[in-house]
Amino acid sequence: MFDRFGARIDEIAFAPEYYTMLYRGYRAGVIEKIFAEKSLLPSYQIGYVASFYDSGVYCPYTVSMSTAVPLAKYGAPEVREKFLPPMLKRDDSVWQGATWMTEARGGSDLGANVDTIARRDGDNWKLTGDKFFCSNVGAELAVVAARPENAPNGVRGLALFLVPKLRADGSRNFFVRRLKSKIATRSVPTGEVELRDSEAYLLGTTDAGIYLILEVLNLSRIANSIGSVAVAQRAISEAYYFAQNRVAFGKPLFEQPLMRAQFEQRARELQNAFALAWYAARLLDEVYLQTPPYSDRYHLFRLVAHLAKYHTAEFAAQTSKWAMEVHGSAGVLDEFPIERLLRESMILAIWEGAPHRQILDALEVMKRKGAHELLFHEVAPRADPHALEDIAARVDSLLALSQNEMETQSEPLFRDLAEFTAISLTGI
Repeated sequence: MFDRFGARIDEIAFAPEYYTMLYRGYRAGVIEKIFAEKSLLPSYQIGYVASFYDSGVYCPYTVSMSTAVPLAKYGAPEVREKFLPPMLKRDDSVWQGATWMTEARGGSDLGANVDTIARRDGDNWKLTGDKFFCSNVGAELAVVAARPENAPNGVRGLALFLVPKLRADGSRNFFVRRLKSKIATRSVPTGEVELRDSEAYLLGTTDAGIYLILEVLNLSRIANSIGSVAVAQRAISEAYYFAQNRVAFGKPLFEQPLMRAQFEQRARELQNAFALAWYAARLLDEVYLQTPPYSDRYHLFRLVAHLAKYHTAEFAAQTSKWAMEVHGSAGVLDEFPIERLLRESMILAIWEGAPHRQILDALEVMKRKGAHELLFHEVAPRADPHALEDIAARVDSLLALSQNEMETQSEPLFRDLAEFTAISLTGI
């Protein structure tokens, strides 16, 4: 970005109130507690509360976690010692992180669309390329997907790098071309970033980068699931408050039989979605320190992560739409909270892989790793035996089809598998 005199700015300015709200999470330990308690769950718990009030604020916490964890896990000792401590502070001097994978041609097919090149520079690297959708763009650190020079095409040629905001000499290490205008998460800045011989540090090895990239995405997918349930709970809460106080045909809306039945149904569905999201979070907490090759438990987590991300995002969008309907014309006005909740919920399906990506990756982990069998064994003690037998037979039949037929017919079954898993976890 440039000022009116043509000088680069590349700094993101916020209202003071934004910092007041944002730093509450860091002071509560949204990143530091991961390492102090050796668990991701405290971070996800803080994120749940943040998302109930503003899912845009949860985004910086999520991408900071998805920076700190791979840095601690795969960074060279001297890189960890330099960059991790500032991320663990519990005051306003804390460093934030970001995850920048997507380029102008898209984000799902990273193997084809990542054109950022990494060139060796002594013991470290320099990156050149353009990232198209960079949330928390003012962060002090970012993990970035790039292709080392002369690496093969496709996902096997990708690697993961840590890119600081400032070079070793204190000058800017990357440039912000412009900020994006989004329908939602407007409280977190998202921009286009220019990397021009940007100093970078390799995380892990160059031949295992795609696994590290997917680990980063999975951390964020669970955060997306947690945030989706929080948005749905907020939508139900707003609808409940409105329905108790809006009188129609002589009594509050909530006392109308059809309306009350809808609330009861949404409450049951919320419990199921909540259980599925936190089941995925607990599984990740068990396996997030594993490195390739992964265990069967990790493959079970992968399947559940896809189910949770898909199911909770769809539930949040449908529930927010329903809450708008409860409000009637008041629900479409931007002076009331429901309109924003609907906007926030509609993009939850997009982050960290759209629904079709979740389905296709789930098919892969079921077909190659037998993750569905691990899932059925896990939920069998709580599942309805007839429902379990039915869904298991349907999955086996689907996986026996040709690849094209399997993909074509997969979505209804995937939706039912997610719902079956959620119901089995709660029994309601």
